[in-house]
Amino acid sequence: MKSATKSMKEKKEYRNIFAELGYDKEEIEKRVRDTFNNIFYGPEGERLYYDVDDDMGFITDTGNDDVRTEGQSYAMMMCVQMNDKEKFDRIWKWTKTYMWMRNPNWNKGYFIWSCALNGDPLGQGPAPDGEEYFAMALFLASHRWGDGEGIFAYSKEARDILSACLHNGEPERFGEPMWNKENHLIKFITNVEFSDPSYHLPHFYECFAKWADVEDRPFWKKAAEASREYLLKACHPVTGLNAEYAHYDGRPYTRVDMAYGNQRHDWFYSDAYRTVANIAMDSEWCGSDKSLAGIAMNLLKFFEETQGGDLTGVFEIDGTVVEGVPAKHSIGLMATNAEGALAVYNSGTTDAKALENAEKSVRRLWETPLRTGKYRYYDNCLYLFAMLALSGNYRIY
Repeated sequence: MKSATKSMKEKKEYRNIFAELGYDKEEIEKRVRDTFNNIFYGPEGERLYYDVDDDMGFITDTGNDDVRTEGQSYAMMMCVQMNDKEKFDRIWKWTKTYMWMRNPNWNKGYFIWSCALNGDPLGQGPAPDGEEYFAMALFLASHRWGDGEGIFAYSKEARDILSACLHNGEPERFGEPMWNKENHLIKFITNVEFSDPSYHLPHFYECFAKWADVEDRPFWKKAAEASREYLLKACHPVTGLNAEYAHYDGRPYTRVDMAYGNQRHDWFYSDAYRTVANIAMDSEWCGSDKSLAGIAMNLLKFFEETQGGDLTGVFEIDGTVVEGVPAKHSIGLMATNAEGALAVYNSGTTDAKALENAEKSVRRLWETPLRTGKYRYYDNCLYLFAMLALSGNYRIY
């Protein structure tokens, strides 16, 4: 696989797909800023962010009335991309104060995946997607704003997180690693041996291969290569769909039990939407991979042609409709499909139908407002990431 040896490209310019499709640049920047402001500064009932005391804050999962490492780490990435250091530092301090696991006898250095709004723990352990986003956001903060003192020594904090992710479970470091050390693949949670395809962020790992502790950099380079190969296995070769959870060989994880929500996770459902967005960002940060771009093309073909633009269904990964189960986050799916179009454009394809499907998905995002109501959290986070990516504002610093 040619992509396995590619290196992260240093970029000074990022594609503004909205502008390439004819939208006004000033209106694009306003739309991105308005989206960010709605999430962080909007009125009650629309925003997701809340200040706490004089120097902390959090993003709430409005559907579950809790604070998650997913949301906190997403918010930090949003803030560093939008150059909002004040909110970044507030969120990071709340996270370190309430979510950081201090117990030296078990998984020290990770973060409890869910807490109540007052900071009381609701979960017991970590969710690896939070840790990888925390580390990446902290590195970018270091490069954009410089390191401070204590917990605001961003680059040190990032390296410490990644060190825990790889070395917990070794002598005198109790717990379990977040990556399988043999196959270089991220786990769904630390104490299982299967994965979540949407956790795979090869573009992050290419950066970690430059910025993590020196002794760990070869691992991260191999992790980037392994994740690209894994995505080709986990995504269906015709539809481009992937399951929420999948075995290391890419097969959908079919077990149903109470530990993971007492529901099916072998479907193309909420978690799975993020995969194509991650493929798109890998193409933007690290260079196009024709095979991975093919996943994005297949996915957009499935939704634009087979489904006629309908984003309300739930599917087996071969495209079979799951009857009686509606999508919970169709706005989020709309956003990730639009972001996935970036991989199509970056591939350099001349396939007219593929380009038409990509354009339709991007224009649909532009024409669709943010989600309102109780379940807006996940959708609107994915929406802002798509707006950043397609406007050229989701960058390496």
